[in-house]
Amino acid sequence: MEIAQLLERAQSVKTHALTLTAAQKNEILCEMADALLENAQRIMTANEQDMQKAKSQISETMLDRLMLNLSRIEGMAQGLRALTLLEDPIGQELSHVQRPNGLVIRRVRVPMGVVAVIYESRPNVTSDAAGLCLKSGNVCVLRGGREALATNREIVKALHAALERTGHPCELVQLVEDTGREGAAALMQARGKVDLLIPRGGKGLIQACVEQAKVPCIETGTGICHIYVDEAADLSMALEIVDNAKTSRPSVCNAAEVCLVHASCAEAFLPMLKERMELKHTELRLCPRAAKIIEGTPAGPQDFDTEFLDYVLAVKVVEDLPEALAHIRSHSTGHSEAIVTSNEQTAQRFMDGVDSAAVYVNASTRFTDGGEFGLGCEMGISTQKLGARGPMGLCELTSYQYRMFGSGQER
Repeated sequence: MEIAQLLERAQSVKTHALTLTAAQKNEILCEMADALLENAQRIMTANEQDMQKAKSQISETMLDRLMLNLSRIEGMAQGLRALTLLEDPIGQELSHVQRPNGLVIRRVRVPMGVVAVIYESRPNVTSDAAGLCLKSGNVCVLRGGREALATNREIVKALHAALERTGHPCELVQLVEDTGREGAAALMQARGKVDLLIPRGGKGLIQACVEQAKVPCIETGTGICHIYVDEAADLSMALEIVDNAKTSRPSVCNAAEVCLVHASCAEAFLPMLKERMELKHTELRLCPRAAKIIEGTPAGPQDFDTEFLDYVLAVKVVEDLPEALAHIRSHSTGHSEAIVTSNEQTAQRFMDGVDSAAVYVNASTRFTDGGEFGLGCEMGISTQKLGARGPMGLCELTSYQYRMFGSGQER
């Protein structure tokens, strides 16, 4: 189907999406969850085909993003069911004012309309995005990466089966099968047809959307996430946090890419870090000061500005908190940063001095996730400040409308 025709169909069901009741939305979401599990074998077979084709083209960590097994499909289904437990945002009253002349002004949540999502590799985004759009009263247009096309087709077939079983149009969730640049460009330029565009992927994709889109676009960020080990840190705690943030799943955007270490504890902490990272087969790229303490790969000019998405961690020794904050301001992508410290004043200064969507004290950056934040699932992590910021759940996929109630007022 041509993208222009697909978008016309999406526009034609906007009113249907808007008028769904909370009960109807929850019924569809439960059916979608059931359909994913009923079709799990077909989805995994398609995914295996995608995996075989991609093996010679992408890294092992990126293959992990692409891979679906029964456990991950069950997680996708659970994410849809979790949305049924959340309040329907549509129609929520955000403010209520009565003017001196008696005019009542209400500000209420309304859907965006047609939400297009351009994403890479991770097929779980297909069901997450569909569920979030449905619950927030939006129509969903999905354009995944070529490496996941067969998988995404089967997932959308399952979602369509759920829509048909519940008596609702399949056009509420649509898949763009043109995975080339032309398909992405068509969505970026679809003024009047796409109400919101959300790119979710690598730096190149996000930059292309931000620079070329003629429709409203939310910048979801690459994650150059930092962990700062302060002089007042519990070093055992710091080691566990860095280990989790780097190695639990290095291919995701909330994984740590840089570890900053206060000079006063570097000689004690860096050998601990080296030993642990060797066990996890993780390469350390070291600044000159760190290289005087432990062995590793000398850090190159780009290593502190790279989202590795792999078992690689850049390490820098800093003299104090101001130097750590200056480094983060210069190199952060505005996603997530963490400090490990027992000093409450230092923790507060760090939080006040970091300009990122999520800031942690004594916890891993891996918590920057819609599920962990109680949002059910997420559309992505917004690193911009205007509108949505951080994990994007239901409310971040809505706008608002002013509704006035009068009794004949003219002035």
